Amino acid sequence: MSETNVSETKPDSGICQEHDETETGWRGRLRAAGRRLRANACLLKANLGRRNGRARRTSDPLPPGHRPQDLLAILLLTVGIAVIALDRASYPWIHAMPREYTAFFRAITDIGKSHWILWTTGLFLLGTMTIDWRHVSWRTRKAMTLVWTYCAFIFFTVAASGVIALVLKWCLGRPRPKLFETVGPLGFDFLAFNISYTSFPSGHATSVAALAASLCLIFPSWLWLIAVCGFWLIFSRIMVGAHYPSDVIAGTLLGISVVLWTARYMAVRRLGFAIVPGKGIRPIASGRSLGRALSTLGRAAVRAGARKEARLAPSRPKDNETHSDDR
Repeated sequence: MSETNVSETKPDSGICQEHDETETGWRGRLRAAGRRLRANACLLKANLGRRNGRARRTSDPLPPGHRPQDLLAILLLTVGIAVIALDRASYPWIHAMPREYTAFFRAITDIGKSHWILWTTGLFLLGTMTIDWRHVSWRTRKAMTLVWTYCAFIFFTVAASGVIALVLKWCLGRPRPKLFETVGPLGFDFLAFNISYTSFPSGHATSVAALAASLCLIFPSWLWLIAVCGFWLIFSRIMVGAHYPSDVIAGTLLGISVVLWTARYMAVRRLGFAIVPGKGIRPIASGRSLGRALSTLGRAAVRAGARKEARLAPSRPKDNETHSDDR
């Protein structure tokens, strides 16, 4: 599979492990889950500590275009051109478009909200951290570790880039396009803390770019399809009149930058990714391996559900037994 195992140390190795006594009732089960969560968190911390040694031994400078100064130069160039050439012209152009176009983009634009991404990945991460890994088969444990690693990658990049975008937009105070006719696209009001002055950068564009870039790194063979779908979701923010072109460009660059930094952090530690000479950052697991891991988790979930149903089902008398009323 890969070296992405969050629980490389065996669960019964004694590191931060606590005796998981059998408890009844929902409070007891909740306390037991909390103990397992703390134990697995300790194992994760220990494994990351060992991976830091690998990172210190890895000498691979950032390639051109990935360095902070390069990303800042790209941001200043593209956003500056957009502010001068696109922002003012976009408002009348959008309002001259047929309403059918706007209706279509309004129907898809909310896909760019980050809450569904964070809820799905976050609940999976939290739920699997409460599992007692001692009772999980080796194949299921490897599959769960692989999926967990990539879910953690997506969760962190979307959350981190979203927080940065949120802080920037509330501090910079750029007016949204709905105020175009009164203050224009450059009527900044720093630290205004007004929802109408939170246009730069686009939070939707940041989240979509982070998700799309993450998926492109995980599934490189699907890069172009993911990139095109991400482009139209990002472009929808302009079409619905929520942001200027420079807003979505800045959000896109922010999301991609956080993804590249996080992927490199993981790659030098061989956590889900690796740095391949001449090819850059590549996933350790192929798309086929990840598909098999998801299939393994699905079968394990079905078996766990069947066992739980069998435990809860009322016991039936055997055919050769008779009821006391028949005697």
